[in-house]
Amino acid sequence: MTPTRSADAIGPRPVQPSRQDWPLWQTAGSRQLEQAVLARAAPHALMASAGLGLARLALAIAPRARRVWVAAGPGNNGGDGLVAARLLAAQGLAVRVSLVGDAHRMPADARWALAAAQQAGVAISPGLDGQSEPLAATDLAIDALLGLGASHAPNAAMADAIFRLNQHAAPVLAVDLPSGLCADTGSLLGQTAVVARHTLALLTLKPGLFTGLGRDHAGRVWLDDLGVVAPAGLDIPANAWLLGPEALRALLPGRAHAEHKGSFGEALVLGGAAGMSGAALLAARAALTAGAGRVYLARLDGDTRPDPQRPELMCRSVESVIDAAWLAQATVVCGCGGGDAVRSLLPRVLERAARLVLDADALNAVAGDKGLMTALAARADAGRPSVLTPHPLEAARLLGVAVSVVQADRLRHAQLLADQTRATVVLKGSGTVIAAPGCLPRINATGNARLGTAGSGDVLAGWLGGLWAQQSACRGDAIAYASVWLHGRAAELGDDLISAQPPRLPLRAADLIEAMAQALPSRSA
Repeated sequence: MTPTRSADAIGPRPVQPSRQDWPLWQTAGSRQLEQAVLARAAPHALMASAGLGLARLALAIAPRARRVWVAAGPGNNGGDGLVAARLLAAQGLAVRVSLVGDAHRMPADARWALAAAQQAGVAISPGLDGQSEPLAATDLAIDALLGLGASHAPNAAMADAIFRLNQHAAPVLAVDLPSGLCADTGSLLGQTAVVARHTLALLTLKPGLFTGLGRDHAGRVWLDDLGVVAPAGLDIPANAWLLGPEALRALLPGRAHAEHKGSFGEALVLGGAAGMSGAALLAARAALTAGAGRVYLARLDGDTRPDPQRPELMCRSVESVIDAAWLAQATVVCGCGGGDAVRSLLPRVLERAARLVLDADALNAVAGDKGLMTALAARADAGRPSVLTPHPLEAARLLGVAVSVVQADRLRHAQLLADQTRATVVLKGSGTVIAAPGCLPRINATGNARLGTAGSGDVLAGWLGGLWAQQSACRGDAIAYASVWLHGRAAELGDDLISAQPPRLPLRAADLIEAMAQALPSRSA
């Protein structure tokens, strides 16, 4: 049987770099859609289409490959790999399949794929025993071990196969998701998971590919929706969205000639306790570069001298700004390098700031004071929106759980914190999650390890505040989407996204500000 596609199917598409917002479905929704499609499809048609897409992508990413190793499990994921093995062999490649698990327990589609591969003469061996040398001499490895149905730690045989794939010198292409990775959360199901160079998601994109450990294990993600159109009347809502540049493009300021600095709002950065003034300076410089009309900097160490690098920043004493009438009109960024000194100012800031970005030490102060937490949540009733920008440890303190609990399910805990505080939450980290009450969370598709350096979070908070000052009518979540996307995109400039090689050097926070300005897309892009 020669697999065919509908005329509308276009095969694997790159998801990264993201040019659009993509819906993400967790396991339950993906399964529901799959079952609905299977009920209406011809026998084996969906697996044939998946295997064809996999074979096409294998040839595209490794055009010079001559020897391919497919590690196939006993489920439908393995069946997809077997179809691809047969098609690659038909193209003249030397293909070897290691079938890990009990072939007698394979579902019907996978049994069909196995029989077709055997009939075509594909070399198929049970398990991995005695295959180390021939497997080492391959140009591409395909991980088809565990698919969407995996919910527990891999057994010993699977763990061994995962280990072999990770030791393999050739690039690894994972089918649907890297074996051992949780599709819903991006955490490991056990002690290990495949580290792939590329992952071909089938039918739907899963959130675990883009947050937590997912980005390190999935490599570059592609999607093949298999040409499927959801059956009429079937409504399976997405669980999250993968963030693209549209949120930022919609907020790019178009400045009229007659406008002036007073047209673009005022931002106040409140932070910089003794020994930590750099954090507040970075935030203020970022707010200025983001385009706020006036940026005030009130340092908690009492220093009101002008910033020699950015003398246009308006340095003020804390006393002169904390009680000022314009606080009720300003966008306030509070906490960057604030230390313990910021705690005493928070009651007034929480009560009066028109728009508030809370970061770092301000978040830690709220976490340790129930009264401040109550005041934060009450801002929503008063029509004063807030955005919180915690890293995982700060989020764990706010929620009263261990950081490992937050990281084990970032989507869920970002949403819990947003609901608890009634604010937009930016849970930073690999695959930053943006959550807001009553909204589906977004996972950011941009950024890399270059952002793992001191001060990068201060830059994000400041930029967010500076953008919000100009767009005061916008919701905090929309401002967060735009700022987070740009923050990550700046770190990608100059990256080789095709090879997916990890960056070697950090992007220093002061340089990050200018990189964000350079990364701004045009309004027509």
